This record gives sequence, structure tokens and C-alpha cells, in this order.
Amino acid sequence: MRNMNTTFVKWGLSVLIATSGICLQSVHAQRELKTFNAGWTFSQGEKPDAANSLSVSIPHTWNTDAYINKSYYRGIGWYQRSFTIPQEWQDKQLFLRFEAASQSADIYINGRLAGQHKGGYTAFTFDITPYCSPNSMNTIEVCVDNKRDDTPPISGDFTFFGGIYRDVWLIATPKQHFNLTNMGSDGIFISTPQVSEQAGTLSIKGEVKNESTTKAPVEIEHSIYAPDGSLIQTLKETVTLKPGELYTFRSTPTPIKQPQLWSPETPYLYRIETTLRDKQSKKELDRLNNYTGFRWFRFDGNEGFFLNGKPYKLRGICRHQDQKPIGVAMTDEMHRRDMLLMKEMGANFIRISHYPQDVAILEQCDKLGMLAWEEIPVIDIVPDLEEYYNTCETNLREMIRQHYNHPSIITWGYMNEILLVTQRRYKDDELTPVLERTLALANRLEKALKEEDPYRNSTMAFHGSNSYNEVGLGSITDVVGWNLYSGWYGGDVTGFERFLEEQHRNYPTHPMIVSEYGAGSDRRLHSLNPKSFDFSIEYQQFYLEHYVKVLEETRYVCGGTHWNFIDFGSALRDESMPRINNKGLVYSDRTPKDVFHYYKAVFRQNSPVLYIASRDWTKRTGVQERVSPVVQPVKLYTNLPEAELFIDGRSLGKKKSENCVIVFDVPFQAGTHFLRAVGIHEGKAVEDGLPVQFTAIPSRLTVQNLQGLELAINVGSNCFFTSDESHLTWIPDRRYEPGGWGYIANEKSKQTGTQTEIKDTPDNPLFQTLHSDLEGYRFDVPQGEYEVELLLADVFQTSEKLPYQLGKEGESISLGNAFHIYINGQKVEEACCIGEEVGYFQAVRKRYHTSVKNEGLQIRLETLNGKSFLNGIKLRKL
Repeated sequence: MRNMNTTFVKWGLSVLIATSGICLQSVHAQRELKTFNAGWTFSQGEKPDAANSLSVSIPHTWNTDAYINKSYYRGIGWYQRSFTIPQEWQDKQLFLRFEAASQSADIYINGRLAGQHKGGYTAFTFDITPYCSPNSMNTIEVCVDNKRDDTPPISGDFTFFGGIYRDVWLIATPKQHFNLTNMGSDGIFISTPQVSEQAGTLSIKGEVKNESTTKAPVEIEHSIYAPDGSLIQTLKETVTLKPGELYTFRSTPTPIKQPQLWSPETPYLYRIETTLRDKQSKKELDRLNNYTGFRWFRFDGNEGFFLNGKPYKLRGICRHQDQKPIGVAMTDEMHRRDMLLMKEMGANFIRISHYPQDVAILEQCDKLGMLAWEEIPVIDIVPDLEEYYNTCETNLREMIRQHYNHPSIITWGYMNEILLVTQRRYKDDELTPVLERTLALANRLEKALKEEDPYRNSTMAFHGSNSYNEVGLGSITDVVGWNLYSGWYGGDVTGFERFLEEQHRNYPTHPMIVSEYGAGSDRRLHSLNPKSFDFSIEYQQFYLEHYVKVLEETRYVCGGTHWNFIDFGSALRDESMPRINNKGLVYSDRTPKDVFHYYKAVFRQNSPVLYIASRDWTKRTGVQERVSPVVQPVKLYTNLPEAELFIDGRSLGKKKSENCVIVFDVPFQAGTHFLRAVGIHEGKAVEDGLPVQFTAIPSRLTVQNLQGLELAINVGSNCFFTSDESHLTWIPDRRYEPGGWGYIANEKSKQTGTQTEIKDTPDNPLFQTLHSDLEGYRFDVPQGEYEVELLLADVFQTSEKLPYQLGKEGESISLGNAFHIYINGQKVEEACCIGEEVGYFQAVRKRYHTSVKNEGLQIRLETLNGKSFLNGIKLRKL
């Protein structure tokens, strides 16, 4: 209910603080409201089931299972509670407001249907007065369904959490009140049709409802307050409302001279207080506060984006709304925390993706200063269903009306990657009717958008295919968004700028935003030689450092929004962290990744940033040649011109920064080291410090260094992998050299892997990479007793290919893989056939004890059928 900006929410808090013990209602305004979040029961299934119901509080979702199961529950859930109407509300109009329920909701009061709503991300308000009993207990039942074919989204690369997952409010008003049932809005709409540095005009439009059976003379008053709280002007209007009348008012105040302009750097807000009074008694009937800002903007195909007449780069980020393990049932302070983190990072723009989110987000955008793109979730494909089209249009109009008054919003969106699934599911003649209805829906939504709001721009987001221009979608909206992943889903990172250049050359007048770009990362994975799709922290850094530089230097690109702010729930995904899309700049718990501070260094040029980018890798491991130090790169993110790095008090010299990055080669020995970075800003020292623990793995194994050593090798991978459970680090694969240890390969040997989830292991990435057709492994060790552990998972079976993994193919079929395993000539596994024995994509660990005399230790694989393979190997001296 916070977007209603009522006296209770925006003004009455000061009254409550000053008047301890008062009930949680406004003492002056006649509109009264309170949260309706407690005292609910929930049961899952087609019908209410009191015997198996749970006590819950709103916000609530039933889909915390989606972080575990790919096939999470989608269907119907029932919420129930009882309530009585306070005596003082007997003559008032009663409303029930839901900020969101996913994806549809039917509301029953005392067994009667009071309202229905489709759309899981927009608010809805129902007048429940006719259904309530004023003198006895009332019951409410809400049937929520998160599996709908007629409601967007019907598919997408994120989890469709079900439930009443935002606040519910019970509201009481006099019979004369501002209209609460205008598509979930508060019934008042503020616009700024003309703005300049010299003057800003305001337009105030709204609706008043008379629920009484008699006429009602009323007075409507608008008071306009400057950002410092001073009253600028007041407007009044009197009208006599007929019984049951819905009256529309329009007011145009005198232009505001030299307005304080709203921007991300100066988020000045003007308050418009609208009061409804009884004309004769002057008794206050209803009151709302809305906020607006004076700003003007434009998108230009050649010059980029302009704010308040000046070039302005949109430095943005996309945001989903869940947090593991609670899903989307987030509190308002959690939403506000996210916005504060984005602002700390230096972002000035947010793509609220892929659906309208909690109004707490937009309130923070207004107050903190964050330009916004908001959209409805028309994703992947347009079905041949009229009710779907109607719901899309309704959800678009709801979004615009509910959030119309937020000055932070500059563009509305309504489709995301709409051809991605379409072009893969339909071919040739089957494709034509799908494209036709997609175009028809886009044109219908564009028309509705302009009817609702002629002052903001329209946007769609396309995946990296020129098909959108070829079929006509590219010419519908004011601005085009491109979701580009060159160097992640195929190709290399330089494909990013090549695509932008081609689009600008062919469509020079069409403004564009890079609406998505990103690469996944897993804190357990690190690499000194990062590669695309290895999910190492280092590859994500390399990828983003390239993309951000291109965005900053390409004038005609209005800006970009990184995908995504958080590691978010995507139940269909496997990859290194099943059920999670891990492209975030912060982890699910909102701990910033190191690369978060790269953005901070680039975006916050007016404040010094110096950060040792190794918080994601404070426990390092490396292979040591005899007693020589192990040299590994350590990165600094800084907007200072140069910085100096120290290890244990010893200087490694000064280096100049390029693209806000400095890399030092740091010599590590076994033990704990302290890294300290120092730079100068305006004559003062700027510092950062970090302890790093280093474990040295000997390249040559002796009686002395084998004591207590677990030599764990991530076979087939270029990455270090540290298990969250055991804290053991598995080091990257390496080729055998005499006197040392490593794999023995032939011309058929191949390092490969899968992105499919491996069952029965928390160490998913460790089993997703492997070396196939390997001759074996050799360790030149002294004589003694040893334990060998082999990690095996047969991934050579066709697996499902997600449409969102562009450029990635399913694994090839190679059924019936069978091979003997020998350790020092002794056969320890006869015709080992993991896929048939335990199943494909299944983790298996096998351990063996063996004696070594003088010849060292050798593991040999002998292929009988298909492929031999090894995912990991661990050696321990007994």
C-alpha cells in the first residue's frame, strides 16, 4: 500500500513517534489502513484443506522448493483467515488491497466471489463492503494459481514463485474518497508536461467516488510543497457529487519557476498533497500525498541519452526480486537494502526486470536518485490465446497507472527476447502465424502504452539476433534494448562491439540500450587461465571489464544494464550452481563479489575507490617448484591513477591503472600473508588491506611433503575448486613430467565437460569437468602405502538444451562407456560402466589402497567401449 502515499505512511509516522501508545492508524485523515498480513493459514492443492493447513504470515511463497527441485510445485494454493470489522468502521467503505499474488488470485469473502485478478506482479484492490458482515466474524479465502497459460509469463529463465508474496492491506474510507479501484492505482496521476531550467508545469488528474445514496458537496484541495518542505501554492475546487458518481478532476497549477531539477545526483522531490473535504463542515474525508520531480530527457540514436539537456550515460543494472532461501517473500527493508547497494556501487539506472516489483523499489529510485525502466513479463513466446493478449494489455495499463507518479521512471517495456524460444520451436510455415500474432500484440501494447503515458518512452529487449529488425519488431518502440552475451554464450568478447557497430551502421537513428550482458561466476571456482563458461570468478571479471569499457566509450549507446544484480533463482538451470543463475554482482545473500567494486571504481569517479579484488579468493592454493615462491596475479580495482601493493610489508612497486584495473604478480609461500594497497587522492593516502592464506602443493612429492597432504586434482579443468563442505581445494589439471605428477594423454584425449546437474553431490562443478580417453595418471612418489580416490560421472548422454544457453549444444550420445581401471598394473575395476551401473550424470567416488615399491604410482584406463573418462583424482599417503 506504500504507493498510495497516505497520511499514515508518509506523514503520520511522525505523529506516531510523538504520540506513544496510539494505535497504528492516522489520527487526522479519515482514510484508515493497516496491514492484513498476520493470522493466515495456507494449504496446497485444488481445494482448501484445513486438516493439512499451515499457519503463515504474508509475505509468503510456497516455492522455496524451487531452490532444490527443477520441477518445483506450480499449481493452486489456498489462503484463509477470519476478521471482524471494528465498530468505528461500520459506516465506512472497506477495501482489500494486494500488492501482488502470483500468478492469479480469486478472492472470496464469506463464500462469495469478491474479485479476480490475473497477473503475478501488479497490485489489485477490491471493494469488499458488500460482502462483509459488520456485526459478526468474516472469513476470507484466496485461491492463488502460479500455473497459468493465459497470464504472462508462461515461460522464462527465472522461477515463477507462487503465493501472496507482497503485503496485503485492509483500508477503510468515508463514503466519499479518492478512487481506490482504478487498476490498483491510488487514483491520482501527476505529470510534468513541460520542464526546463526556467519553469516546470504540473498536471494533476484524479478521481473521486461518492459511495453514498445522497449527493455530497465536496472540496478538492492540492497543496504543492518544495523539496525543502515549504508551501509553494494551493489550488481548490468544489463539486457536488451525485449518488454513486465517479468524478474526474484535472488541475493545472501555476508553473514552478526555476524548479530544482531531479537527477540521480540531485533527486529533488516535490510533494503534492491532495485533500478531500466536506464542503459545509470542512471535515477531512480523504488525503493522499504524491511525489514528483522536474526533469526532462531524450534518447538519441547517434548521441545517446540526455538528461536535463546534458549528455548522460545510463550506468545500470537489472534486478530480480528473490533471495535464497526465502524466495520472493521479501520484506520492504530487504528491497530498500538492494537499492542502497546499487547506489553505493554508483549505478544511476535500473532495469526492473522482467516484471513490476515492490513499490519500495520505486520509492527508493525516486529518493536515492535512480532512473528506471519497468516492464511487464511478456517473454519467450506469444501463444495463440485471446485471453493472454487481454491480460498482457491489462497488466501493462496496471503497471503504468500504479507507478505513473514516480519521476525515476523514464521508459516502459513490454517484451523480452520474444523470438528466442519462438525461432527454436517453430520452423518454416509454422513460424509465420506466430510472428504475425507477436507483431499484432506488440503494436497493441505500444498503442496502450502511449494512451496511458505520452510523456515516457517505450522499450523492448531483444536477444542478439537481427531477426527483430527483419520481422518488424525493431521499428515499433522508441528505444531498442539488446541482450548481448558474446564471449559467454558462444563467440568471444569482441563480438559485443562488432554487433553494436553493425546495428548502429544499419539503424543509425534508432536509440539503443544494452539491456543485458553478463557472465556466470561461482565463488568456489578460480582460474589463472580463465575460459568462457568455466564459471570462474576470474572469467566473469575479464568479461565485464571488457564490456563496461566498450559501453563507457561508445557514445551512441545510451547505456547498459548488467545482468543481474543478484545470483537469482532459476529452477530450470543446472550449470555449476543448480537452480541458480549466478551472473550476479552480489551473491544471493547480497554479499558483494569482488567485481562489484570494479563497477564502483568506474561509476564513482568523484570519490576514491581502492580495493584488493581477492575477497572471493582469500584461501589460495598453488603448485610450488621446490622452495621457489608461487607467483599468482592479484588485482586491484581503483579509480586512482596509480597504486602500490605490499605483501607482508614489502613493496611490490607502483603501477598505473588502466580501465580502473591494476594487476600485480605476487609471490606467495605457504602460510598467511597480509596484502596492503596504497594510493593517493587529493594529497591523502587511500588504503585497503587483506589477509590471504596460501597453501603450497609440491610439484615433486617426497616423504616429507607427503605427510598430511591430500593432493586433489580437478581433472579436465583449468580451475581451482574449493568445496564448501570439506574446504579442500582441488587444483587444475596438469600434464605429467618426469619426477612430478599429472595426466598422460594421447591424440584422442580431450578435456571436456557438461553444464547438466550432477546428482548426489554438493560439489557439482568438480564432476562437471573431465578428461576423456585418457591413458591415465602418474605420480612419482616414494615407496609406501597410499590411498587413491577416483571421481567419476558419465556425462556422455544427450541432455536437455535450454534456449537461454545460446551457442551451447547438448552433449553427444556415447552410450555404454566401459573401461578397465588399473593401479600399478593391478586391475581394480573390471569393465567399469558408470552410466549403466548408477545412471548418467551421477557422482561416484571410488577409493583404493595400494602399495608403491620403487616405480611410483600409475593409474591406467583401458577403453573397452565408447569412452573412458576421469573427473577427479585424489592421492593421500597412509
